[in-house]
Amino acid sequence: MSLRLSTVILPVDRWHAASRAKWQRAEELGFHAAYTYDHLSWRSFRDGPWFGAVPTLTAAATATTRLRLGTLVTSPNFRHPVTLAKDLITLDDVSDGRITLGIGAGGNGFDATTLRRSGEEPWTPRERADHFDEFVPLLDRLLREPSVTYEGTFYAANEARNVPGCVQRPRLPFAVAATGPRGMKLAARYGQAWVTTGDPKLYETGTPEQSVAAIRKQIAKLDAACEAVGRDASELDRILLTGFTPDRPLQSFDAFVDFAGTHFELGFTEIVVHAPIPDSDFAADEKVYERIATEGLAQLGR
Repeated sequence: MSLRLSTVILPVDRWHAASRAKWQRAEELGFHAAYTYDHLSWRSFRDGPWFGAVPTLTAAATATTRLRLGTLVTSPNFRHPVTLAKDLITLDDVSDGRITLGIGAGGNGFDATTLRRSGEEPWTPRERADHFDEFVPLLDRLLREPSVTYEGTFYAANEARNVPGCVQRPRLPFAVAATGPRGMKLAARYGQAWVTTGDPKLYETGTPEQSVAAIRKQIAKLDAACEAVGRDASELDRILLTGFTPDRPLQSFDAFVDFAGTHFELGFTEIVVHAPIPDSDFAADEKVYERIATEGLAQLGR
């Protein structure tokens, strides 16, 4: 098993001013993939610039040649599977088969309320899981089949046409973000990868040791979900999106090497670090970030 290193580039810069150079630099540094968040806005960035994920990834696809690209993650909070499928097929075509869809059930942020009428409550965790349960299987069909007709509880498709389909066959890969039993089942059944950010309850007050223990339990749940659907758990890549555990892997090069080694031993095949953004939750030393990109895995012997 090998370990890959990827990055997240948040869509906070104008394309020609700074964003294009960041995506091209990610490719130059040798990252396996560069992802972006698929949100209408996000937390502390709400009152500043924030651009759309699909147009950003389309531009990134034309500005790079080798780098894998994707969302980390898309959710049903403001996406519909029929229109999303059309966008993804187009992205996969423009990138010549370099797109990965990171997908999750979503949360309680701005995505959950922006499209709601005045006084309308956002979905509860159970309702988000219900939508996700229907969203993923329908999206899977839309990306595989040339014409889909479907009528469910939350979504419908009437002869939805998706010709010529994805460049990647039978469809582009899904990286399913999940920690609960229903999400784990979807990852086991439909995912080519599983994504976690660790246990969010430990971010501010937990310890790195507690985080590792919590992630180990998540992995055990994933293995059980795979066994329940008759799938070999080793078929799934395991992606860790950093920045949401008590660890600080971008604090120094040595901190990253220790962090990556620990999580590689847990079975992760891909670690994702955020490109630094000054004066934000993702502030970091650019030189440390670039050294991690060029030397981090070599230091681990991976």
